[in-house]
Order: sequence, then structure tokens, then C-alpha cells
Amino acid sequence: MEPDTEDVPAPAPAPEDVPAPAPAPLPLVSALGLGAPPVLGPQVCELYRLQVAELRRRRQREMMERERRRRQYLRRRRAFLLSSVAAALSLLSTTNRPVWVRDRGPGQNLWAAAAGFDDEQWKAQFRVSRATFDHLLQLIGPAIKRRKTNYRVPIEPRRRLAITMWWLARSGEYRSIADMFGVGIATVCTIVRQVSSAIVERLFHRFVSLPSGPRLDAALQAFKDRCYPQCAGVIGGTHIPIAPPRNNPDHYINRSGWHSVILQAVVDHDVCFTDVYAGWPGSSSSATVLSSSDLYLKAEDRPDGYLFPRERSLLSDGVEIPVHLIGDASFPLKPWLMKGYVEEQQLSPEQRRFSYTLSSARSAVDVAFARLKGRWRCLLKKSDIDISMVPRVVAACCVLHNICELRGDSFLPEWNVDMAPSDNYLTQPDVEPYAGDTYCTAEVIRDTVTYNLLNILQY
Repeated sequence: MEPDTEDVPAPAPAPEDVPAPAPAPLPLVSALGLGAPPVLGPQVCELYRLQVAELRRRRQREMMERERRRRQYLRRRRAFLLSSVAAALSLLSTTNRPVWVRDRGPGQNLWAAAAGFDDEQWKAQFRVSRATFDHLLQLIGPAIKRRKTNYRVPIEPRRRLAITMWWLARSGEYRSIADMFGVGIATVCTIVRQVSSAIVERLFHRFVSLPSGPRLDAALQAFKDRCYPQCAGVIGGTHIPIAPPRNNPDHYINRSGWHSVILQAVVDHDVCFTDVYAGWPGSSSSATVLSSSDLYLKAEDRPDGYLFPRERSLLSDGVEIPVHLIGDASFPLKPWLMKGYVEEQQLSPEQRRFSYTLSSARSAVDVAFARLKGRWRCLLKKSDIDISMVPRVVAACCVLHNICELRGDSFLPEWNVDMAPSDNYLTQPDVEPYAGDTYCTAEVIRDTVTYNLLNILQY
């Protein structure tokens, strides 16, 4: 039986006649595509996801940077347009703009008539002669001059200085000073701050410094003529009244019961200030203020512990007596700082003579403080100036005091009329003796000066 031809499969073609199968695409090419990931191994899929995420982050960064550059460009273009408009308007406008500034006039009570003052009237009003005022204006005029703008004409430096000198001399109310000088009330406060700062920044180190060279020789000779040897100056402290501050007001109450800051100063034979340190709360002791001052650090940080050149020292009975300062009982005894003996002790005649001589020479600091406060009455009253500004105002007054003394601008006797204790001038606290002294080199120096005073004065 022949087989059924329908059930027999067709014969396979020859191998050379069948086309070869196409090779499979490379997995890496598929993995780099942005469409749906192919069905591949887990490592290739993870590589695909990482590269897609990186491309998206890169596009986001590029878009953010493009937006930032666009905003920066818009800001610059807006600023350029505004400055161009302002420049164009400034060419067309004038300085007379009553909308921007109130026209107050030249001042009816004082400044309008100040040009006609003679020297005596000028000194009575501003506490300095006209020559000293002009000299001070020349020194700080460029620092207090203000630029002229299209909105207002600035207050001239001469009136700025006059406003400050008036306030320092009398510490009047801002409202009354504003009327006298034809300015605003807030302007008075601003001018006082600016001019006081300019005086301190420009003139403090020029007029306030410890003596050296010929000045040191003159100081030594002057105190020697007062029967005290090897003295270059007198150190002392005084309390400056202030209004109760907002922060820690109790710290500023002194032993007399009123708020104050302490002014520590060194004075030479000409009652000029050679070192000024102000601002410590009134409850602090003199020793505490001294230990925090630059003067103390300058002396104690030196290897020899002396404040002035060691070659100026004298030898007496084999003891080296350095050039030093003198102070009252509230200060510690140091080789560079001498003080008298405690009165409660049983003193020998030589010790009493030494204490009396030292106290007589120390009166220079009392004279300096009296002239400072008599000339600049702002140091006698509780002004409403901020507590942070008080040390700068005190330093400015000390600089002005030195300028007046060096130029021979005399202190008038009538300025001492109100120096008696009153509501404006409060009683200074009593001296609190320093109790931390121990027997040391300073004690040996003081004993040597005490028992050889006459011989030392003959050098």
C-alpha cells in the first residue's frame, strides 16, 4: 500500500538554501534607550535606571541655572533703567525740595548771632576761645563734613562742631539746642554722636599718651620741684553720672547710691590727661578697673615689671627706684605705682612726711578732674545718651581738655560755681582702701624712698 501523500511532510530544503538567522541586538544598546526597558538581567536594568535619573537631574540643574541667569539679567536691567531715570531726573531737578526737608531757618536764639560774638562772648557760650574752636575745626573738619545731595543742603562743619561743643558744655535738652541752631531734634543727637566719635578717632592718640623723651624729663622735674621724686604722673578715678541703663542697672549704682560709670585717668604735671580709661560700672572698685585697663597690662606684661624706661631708674642704698605713678589708697601698691601709708597704722615721722608729700603731688589729678567737669558740664548731669556712647563722650571731653590746656585756653573761675554737690553734681563716693597689698618689692621701694627722700631729691 502506498502511503498517503497528505500525511507525509514536505522534504526540508537543503542547508545552503536556508537563510541564516539574524543576530540578537546587543543588550547595552537596549539599556541606553529612553523607552521601556527590555527584559534583561538585573544589573543592566539597574544601570538603566541610574543613567535615566542622572539625565533628569542634569536637565533640572540646567533649567535652574538658566532661570537664575534670567532673573539676574532682569535685576541688572531694572537697576540700570532706574539709575538712568534717576540720573536724567537729577539733571532736570534742583536742590530746593520742601517735600523732602523741612526749612527751619538759621536759628533765631544763638547761631544767627554767633558770627557777631566777640572773643569773650564766644568763650562764654562754647567754653573755648574762637582761636581754639577754629583750630579744632581745622583738625576734624574733613571728618565731620557731609556730602551735598539733591535732597538737601548738609549742615556745615562749623555749625556741627558748635552744636557738639554747646551740648558738651551745658548738656541741654535736644529741643532747646535744635531751636538755637536751626536743626531738627534728632539731628542734634546724631551730630553729637558723630562729632564726638570724630574727635576720639582723629585726635585721641595724638593728644593723650604717656610721657616720653623731653615730656618725661619735664614731668620728672616738675614733680621733683614739688618734693616728690621719680614721678611721671598721677592716677585717679572719678564717677560720671548716667541715667539708669536698661541692662543690669544695679551694677552701675556706686557707694553713694547713684548710677555712674568710672573714669580712670593719669594726669601729668600740667594737669593734662596722659591715659584715659572709662566705662566700668560705678559699683566696681578702683583695683578692678585698673587690672582690666591697658595701662596695667602695659606694665605687668613687661619682663622687668616697669611702666617707664628702666634706664631712668635711680639707685639708693642698693635699691632700684623706677619712674612710677602715684595714686590714692584705693589702688594696689606696685613698683610702677606708689601710694601713701595707711593712716590707721602707727607711722613714723618719715612715713608721715612721705604720705604728705605724695598727697600734695597727687592733687594734680583732682585739679584736672575739676577743670574737666567745670568746662564740660555734660559730665555733671545724668544725660539721656545711650550707655554705650558714654565712654566715647568722656574720652572726647578729655581730648578737648588737653587741647585747651596745651593752647593756654584758660579755665575761668566762674565755671567752678556749680561744683558744690547738688542735683546736677552728685557727691563722689568715699575712697575705699585696697586691702590686698602684701610685702613685696614695691614695699621695699616705698620704704627706701621714705627714709632717703632728701638724698634722692638731691640727685
